[in-house]
Amino acid sequence: MNTQSFLEHHGIVRNPFAEEDAQTDPVFKQHCIRNAYHPAWDKVYGDPTEPATAIIFGPKGSGKTAMRLQIDQHLVQFNAEHPDDRVYIIRYDDFNPFLDHFCERLGKRAARKPEKALDAWRLWDHMDAILCIGVTDLIDQVLSDEDRRRGDDGNRIDAGRVAKLDRNDARDLLLLAACYDQSTTSTFTGRFAQLRQRLGFTNWWASIDFYFAVFWSILVTLVVGWMFWNSADEQGVRTWNLLWLIPILVFLGKLPYLIRLTKNHFAAAGIHRHMRVGKRETGSVRKVLMQFPSGELESQPAPRYDRTDDRYELLRKFQGLLARLGFDGMIVLMDRVDEPHMTGGKPELMRRFVWPLLDNKLLKHPGLGFKMMLPEELYRDTERETREFHERARLDKQNVIPAFQWTGESLYDLARARMRACAAEGQSPEPRDLFEDSLSYEKMLVSFESLRVPRHLFRFLYRVVADHCNRFTDSDPQFKIEKSTFETVLAVYTREMVRE
Repeated sequence: MNTQSFLEHHGIVRNPFAEEDAQTDPVFKQHCIRNAYHPAWDKVYGDPTEPATAIIFGPKGSGKTAMRLQIDQHLVQFNAEHPDDRVYIIRYDDFNPFLDHFCERLGKRAARKPEKALDAWRLWDHMDAILCIGVTDLIDQVLSDEDRRRGDDGNRIDAGRVAKLDRNDARDLLLLAACYDQSTTSTFTGRFAQLRQRLGFTNWWASIDFYFAVFWSILVTLVVGWMFWNSADEQGVRTWNLLWLIPILVFLGKLPYLIRLTKNHFAAAGIHRHMRVGKRETGSVRKVLMQFPSGELESQPAPRYDRTDDRYELLRKFQGLLARLGFDGMIVLMDRVDEPHMTGGKPELMRRFVWPLLDNKLLKHPGLGFKMMLPEELYRDTERETREFHERARLDKQNVIPAFQWTGESLYDLARARMRACAAEGQSPEPRDLFEDSLSYEKMLVSFESLRVPRHLFRFLYRVVADHCNRFTDSDPQFKIEKSTFETVLAVYTREMVRE
């Protein structure tokens, strides 16, 4: 018996249980993302006008990624409906590029042992990674033309607001670009020049010491040459010692430029060494730093040291820029920490990666909220941590959901929502419509609850439908699944769950 014929008999035009991953699930993205919620949705999503942190611990397949996508979609909609109170969205869910760059800085020996590399991962590395994502996306928005812009991802910027940025704002954005822009669409220096031109940041006097050095060198050469030519005595012997004045005087004229070059070189070297999660070369960073007047770089923060102080200053600068561009807050969506090749889904490696981020100072930073989707194994590890860890993390203030669980009723509603999303027009199928009346509604709810998470539910329902269809032919169809089939498939699938 054909599965599609069975589903069409119940008013369903496509299989609602064929997909398991929210990332690639068209049913979820097109329909359920707006009408199928976990019971803890309100606590996790919160109020975008007051960004707050929420930390969710849940097993694989429990819907953490689906909730992250829902939060993302709702924030995009919120920004569209509230143009004056928008929230900047940072999608922190692809860690491999940052970890790869991090390992390059540590050397091959450390990179061969993930536990050693992750032991060196610190809070400021997380902050650098978040700023890399945010700054790169912001510059993409500033440089993109209105007719070439990609689909609205919630972070679109009005060109009029960019034009209103003053010189200090332009300087701050250029400094952030020098430290954190990770775009590969063009060369680093070329993109920096394009951004400087877009912001109207004039800096001709930044090179005044260089032009003075050139002018001084020419002047000294001409004057000393003239003195040398006219220093001959009566016998025509010239004073050759005058020529030694040229390199000395030229060096003195170049000294201001050389001092600025040296300062910027050490600053660029510090950024290259201590901003460990991104691609930065000392020469290119020094080149763009030389485009700032020395006075405008005085006392400006940069990720030059192994400490968080400078990162907090840079974060505040970034938030100040966002406020002028129409964003009153910032939300960081963190997910998929079990997928990077360095963690490999191992709790001890994930713990080394995530724990530095659990810092109350950052999680409660004004105007910043984190939505962190973490594996359930990490919650058990938090319960075994020291008092010092809990005092630093203050999980009691972070809207923690220790168990991202589903009841039988909530799983039933989720399956019902998917079936209706895949139904023909005017049809409203329910899961119990697929089964014989001998399978009670209460039994179905208890069985669904034993499956615990949506992924297991979808796999089970897909199997039970397929197994039923394999028992009958198209010439002699049966459009109600027997209770015995339900129980047999459930027993087999439950044993497989235990082995996993």
